[in-house]
Amino acid sequence: LGYSPAMLEHILDEALVWALREGRRELGWRDVQRARLSEEIGLAQPTVYTERERKLIATHEAGHAVIAYLCAKDRKLEVLSIIKRRQALGLLAHSDAEERFTRTKSELEGTLKVTLGGLAAEHLFYGESGTGPSNDLTVATTLAAQMVGSFGMGKSLISYEAVQNGWQSTPNIVAKVLSNEDTKHEVEELLDRHKDEVFQLLNENRDLVEALRDELIDKEELLGDEILAVLAGALDRRS
Repeated sequence: LGYSPAMLEHILDEALVWALREGRRELGWRDVQRARLSEEIGLAQPTVYTERERKLIATHEAGHAVIAYLCAKDRKLEVLSIIKRRQALGLLAHSDAEERFTRTKSELEGTLKVTLGGLAAEHLFYGESGTGPSNDLTVATTLAAQMVGSFGMGKSLISYEAVQNGWQSTPNIVAKVLSNEDTKHEVEELLDRHKDEVFQLLNENRDLVEALRDELIDKEELLGDEILAVLAGALDRRS
């Protein structure tokens, strides 16, 4: 996770506070996860969603989780939530299943699919998307631009990172890639292709999305084993 010993101590202290607030003498893993989310993303903000918003947000986050389960085997699902924190109305927290320093193209494509899972789920269940996928698209565009213009995973091996001087108005890799019509088109094709693949996967696994959506609406937040248990239950009901 990249935490220093001091940060770990702080998170454990916060976790203990969560346990004491609920009258328990011992902290558990859920307390640690709550403290970690508060540290990384912000405190939970009590928010009253409309019934439609609640269902939409739960569908969006369930889409992320199902695609992570199906396409990103290198990721460990940690928290799935529809509790508002800072600007996030909901979230899927996931991490490396083991410590990693490099990524393959297929692994990055899996991550790209996960970022598009919420958008695709909204389109699948509602026929359109709202403002929810805004940050997801920022992350997806950045990753796709890096793959095309920095990691040599596009049609050309030219690295836009090699541009050290000039292009003063386009200082970062995303701007450099998107300012060129050829590479911009390649990024668009990459995003569109993966979005279509994700939509198809979710359509074939609607029951998994619905199971997670309904559980989220009921409980608001699920931890790793709880996420997997819901998915396993949905898969068992297929047979």
